[in-house]
This record gives sequence, structure tokens and C-alpha cells, in this order.
Amino acid sequence: MKYMVIYRHKDKYSIREMCRFFGVSRSGYYGYVSRMDIPAWDLSLAKKIRECQEEYGRTYGYRRVHIWLERHNIYRNPKTVLRVMQKYGLLSVIRRKKYRNYGEYLHKYPNLLNRDFSAERPNQKWVTDISYIHTKQGVLYLSVIRDLYDNSIVACKTGTEQNVNLVLSTIREAKKKEKVTTELQLHSDQGFQYTSTAYFKLTQSYSITPSMSRRGNPYDNALAENFFSILKTECIYRIKIQTYAEARLLIGEYIHFYNHQRIQLKTKLTPLEMRSQFVA
Repeated sequence: MKYMVIYRHKDKYSIREMCRFFGVSRSGYYGYVSRMDIPAWDLSLAKKIRECQEEYGRTYGYRRVHIWLERHNIYRNPKTVLRVMQKYGLLSVIRRKKYRNYGEYLHKYPNLLNRDFSAERPNQKWVTDISYIHTKQGVLYLSVIRDLYDNSIVACKTGTEQNVNLVLSTIREAKKKEKVTTELQLHSDQGFQYTSTAYFKLTQSYSITPSMSRRGNPYDNALAENFFSILKTECIYRIKIQTYAEARLLIGEYIHFYNHQRIQLKTKLTPLEMRSQFVA
């Protein structure tokens, strides 16, 4: 009798705890289960499932049938319900179309930058990447484009999803601000955003030449990573950010400070001071 009670409630409670409560061994319980007349149990369950399917025109899959059984105080493992439905021909007659995502064609590009992080003029070499900004509201994603001539941040965009549109909007923002020529290289890692068809088409339409890091070589895009390190060390990690709005405000203010006021040790100029002194 004790084993029967344990079996009936095995989907709701731990077998270990029930065996301990009733003072029986687990080996004894499993021995009882192995001797049970399982076909009879299956037949009884199949009758209830058939009742459910007749009521709902055989539109219920095993998950909904499982919920229906629980509403009628019949507790079985969902996999048991599925097995019995398959055994007695009680599966739903509705077959949902399975959408298979074969993925976009992956566009891979050569590593044109090849760790040469120097540039002779503005808008000759850009690097781009995405980083994470943690807030109490959730994770905010930050996409930036950095110019290797003066290390200025040409464009940045934030979003709550790390998707292709975040990257595309960053490029569009940069294109609005800067004159882009055919010699411009835009270097990235091999993230799915940068191998997408949409990225390929946008860079082609702007006459931008993509460059891509080798797989597993983060140093190939070190200057993009370097900016995120500076931003987080000097700004983000000093404050417990509560909301997306607060994070966006901090990022915007810091990038303005970084471009206009933060002196670079190598040049003794701010990024935009150096940019303004360029003579074509």
C-alpha cells in the first residue's frame, strides 16, 4: 500500500523523501514498480486521454493533455503521457509547421587590418565592437565605432538586444557624421552581426571595406576592446547603475568627455583636438 501511494505521487514529490517518510527502502520501491502490471496502468491512462481528445477534437498535444489530466487529479510524468499517446494512437491530429532556421549566408572577410592600428588620416581605419553594460534593470548593449587615426569614438548606439540592427544603426550614425571614402576599412570580430547579409549589403552601399579578426584572436581587435576597458574603468564600474536610461546618460556624457577633454598621453591632445589639426 505504501509503495502504491509513493507511485501515485512520484510526479509531485521526491521518491527519496517519500520512502524516508513511509520508512521503506528505495530498492524495495523500485522492485515493486518493476513487478507492477504496467500495461493495465497504461490502459487506464489511455482511456482518460481518449476522453480528453474526444472532448477537444484531438487538438491537444501531450503537454496540454498532461495539464488536463492534472486538473482531473491524475498525476503522471509528461513523458509517460506522451508514450501512452503514441502507443494507443492518441496523438494530436494537428501538426504545427516547424520553421527551420538555416541561418543567413556567412560573409567572412580577410584580416586587412592585421594588427596595424596606425592610420595616416581620419576615416581610413575604423574598428567596431559590442560590449555589455550591466544595470539593475538588465543588460544594455553598447556598439561603438572608433577611428584609429585619433582614437575618437565616431559613433555609438545602445540597445537592449544584441542584434544586427544595433550594428547597422551604429554604421549609419557614423556615415551621417563623417565623409566616407573607398579607402575606409571597418574592422570587427567574427560576431554574427558582422557576418550577416545585412552588414554586407550596408557596407557595400557605403563603399566601406570590411576587415575581420581571425577566429579566437581577440588581440586582432584590441583597440575596440581597449576603449570598453577605459569606459568601464573610468565610468561604469564607479557607479551602481539602476536603469537603462541612467546607463545611456552616463555613456553619452563619458564619450563626450573622452572625445573632447580626455588627453591622450601619446599625442598630448584630446582625440578631437588631434582630428581638428589634420590637414589633407
